Amino acid sequence: MPVSEGLIAGLIDLNRADDEGLAAQLTGQLRRLIASGRLGKGRALPSSRQLAGDLGVSRNTVTYAFEQLAAEGYLAASHGRRPVVIVDGAERIDAAGAAISRPRAPKPRLSPWASKLQQADWPMSYQAPLKPLRPGHGDAREFPNDIWGRCLRRSAVGAARRELGPVNRPRLREALAHYLATSRGVRAGADQILILPSAQAALTLIAAAVITPGDEVWVENPGYPGAAAAFRASGARVTGIGLDEQGMQRIAGQATPTLIFMTPSHQHPTGRLMSLARRTEFLRASRPGKTWIVEDDYDGEFHYDSRPVPALQGLDAHGRVFYVGTFSKAMTSDIRLGYLVAPPAMVSTLEIAQRHIGLIASSHIQEALAEFIADGHFLAHLRRVRRLYHARRDYLVAGLERHLGEVLTVEVPSGGIQLVARLKRGRTDQAAVKRLGEAGVVTRALSSLALGKPRDHGLLLGFAAWRESEISAAVRTMASCF
Repeated sequence: MPVSEGLIAGLIDLNRADDEGLAAQLTGQLRRLIASGRLGKGRALPSSRQLAGDLGVSRNTVTYAFEQLAAEGYLAASHGRRPVVIVDGAERIDAAGAAISRPRAPKPRLSPWASKLQQADWPMSYQAPLKPLRPGHGDAREFPNDIWGRCLRRSAVGAARRELGPVNRPRLREALAHYLATSRGVRAGADQILILPSAQAALTLIAAAVITPGDEVWVENPGYPGAAAAFRASGARVTGIGLDEQGMQRIAGQATPTLIFMTPSHQHPTGRLMSLARRTEFLRASRPGKTWIVEDDYDGEFHYDSRPVPALQGLDAHGRVFYVGTFSKAMTSDIRLGYLVAPPAMVSTLEIAQRHIGLIASSHIQEALAEFIADGHFLAHLRRVRRLYHARRDYLVAGLERHLGEVLTVEVPSGGIQLVARLKRGRTDQAAVKRLGEAGVVTRALSSLALGKPRDHGLLLGFAAWRESEISAAVRTMASCF
């Protein structure tokens, strides 16, 4: 990396006992700094007077080095001006002006964990900015930033009076325990809740604590790719389990694995709701102490049709379920807070692992969020955007059926912030996603969320983050692309 001007002298080490001489040493060391890129193209070097003073050598020594490097083509020097580097590190030349190729850096030897992460198809990056109908987002424009800002300011003012101490702040744990019990049927004490930088951090923590290389893990197929990436990186054998109308299927007679990952409230990506009977079936098939279930309730706050089914965790009487949630969907994505409700027997282990790995959320944000929840602002925000997102879901469904009914089959989710529209007549979704992106509509291919060869092709479309006028414009654009 390039260095600041004040550090240049500190990178030069002259040996006055060396037979090479100070001028030759200085020339060689400056040449190497330029060739390595530490002194980048366009960088003005210190004046000969300043550098001589910093190094404790004569000004003639520095002048000689500058003139020699100028003759070799490394510097541009003129009377009364500081010399300037005129080549990149990659444009190294020898004294005769010939190009010297930079040796290619050897490929680093990675750990098995890093190697498996590099092979994963996650995280998926969007090259395009946030545009309709990009899935996975709520509408940040509807968030009460003025109220949230006041909570943040009070948290900052109170920081000097707060005790250093638990990385999982007690006020937020207690507020979350009450909220999850009343709204999602979660049964847990405040001391079972770990506050983390994201839901993905919770999956990484669980994988580190319970997976031994070679263990089998079931994930939904298609499903959330971040889960498969986290478990595979820990050495698990990840098996994709197909879906039916209730989400992940339970195959009778199949031995249960070490861990099962599921999104029963709104299956990701299809939005399908797992029935109470199916949830109970999975719990009965799990072996206490040997089979763990990870329930990712990533957008369980948004349920529109009928009454929501209580969390799977609340049905568990044997401490088999890890319950994972996030605030990025219900609030704004830049808050970067998630949480994990751990089985009682795993709390101590996970707290140690949390500190060891460094998956610690800002206490400042935690305290602000505790106030935001305790004062009723979180529930008030949820009630308002729940109605708003419900209307936007119905508006998008109606628009797709009206303008694209011959091309797409829309699956209407019971809740959530996105939906799947399957392509008819053997169309492939990757090409459609590319074509739509070029036209200004950002979607995700259903096939990109499958493990192995995809069986279904469709578009994952977000509706929560977009106003009706934006949805209308996006649907018209989509219709022109098919």
